[in-house]
Amino acid sequence: MNKEELILKWLDNDLSPQELEAFKALEDYEALVKLSDYSQGFKAPEYNTDDALQTVLSKIEAKKSTKINWIKPLLKVAAILAICFGTYYYTTTLDTTFATQFAEKTQVELPDDSQVNLNALSKISFNKNDWNTTNRSINLTGEAFFKVTQGSTFKVVTDAGIVTVVGTEFNIKQRPNYFEVNCFEGEVQINYNTGKTNLKTGDSFVIIDGQIIETQPSKNTQPDWLNNVSSFISVPLSEVLAEFERQYNVKIEVNTIQTSTLFSGKFTHNDINIALKSITEPLQLQFKKTNNTIILTRE
Repeated sequence: MNKEELILKWLDNDLSPQELEAFKALEDYEALVKLSDYSQGFKAPEYNTDDALQTVLSKIEAKKSTKINWIKPLLKVAAILAICFGTYYYTTTLDTTFATQFAEKTQVELPDDSQVNLNALSKISFNKNDWNTTNRSINLTGEAFFKVTQGSTFKVVTDAGIVTVVGTEFNIKQRPNYFEVNCFEGEVQINYNTGKTNLKTGDSFVIIDGQIIETQPSKNTQPDWLNNVSSFISVPLSEVLAEFERQYNVKIEVNTIQTSTLFSGKFTHNDINIALKSITEPLQLQFKKTNNTIILTRE
């Protein structure tokens, strides 16, 4: 075995007794031993990997905190701006709504000083911030009388059609399967589902169950319901009874009575007994009141 092999095996502590004797016989044996002893003094210190990892992570977190310190205020500012913008957008696009309940009426003044009278169980909505001299539009469900000031085009939007005016007085009634417009002053234009028509002072336009009903000119200057009276000319009894329910907040049961029968007449909103007689006597009906329910029968 040559010298290099002996030295390598000695460094690995892998010498046999015979090979150890041969290694000791080398002329530089003592020098090699001294060198080995001297190198032991330079042994690397113990290295704790867990402690080192924690140190590195701490430094990383410190750097992240430094970055977050200026990001957090920026995020807060952005959040405040978003809330302010959202609030502004919401309030400027939110509609103003007025609604009435059973047996209730109310008067509303619009931003241009136009006036609206709402009948029972009706609702209007409009955008106050978008209301100006070039855009006057209002949504209606139910019945309302409008007294419009002069200005730009004024639109009333309903599910049955759109009524357009400039400055006038008119009444719109839009109920399920019923649409009626009465012009009391000026002129209105009606765009309904299947066509268009214009009304002048005294004219009326009625659609019942999709059919246009012929009407006669009227000399009235306002609808009767403003004086707490509901009036009808050749209107199905079902619509009359529905209006009665809205004005008195009651439920009417008709049993075998034909509600398609046409009715012409009036009833007051101030006295339920008188109102019932105004409907039942011309049709030869009888009525019975039980709590909040009224039962109509044939005589």
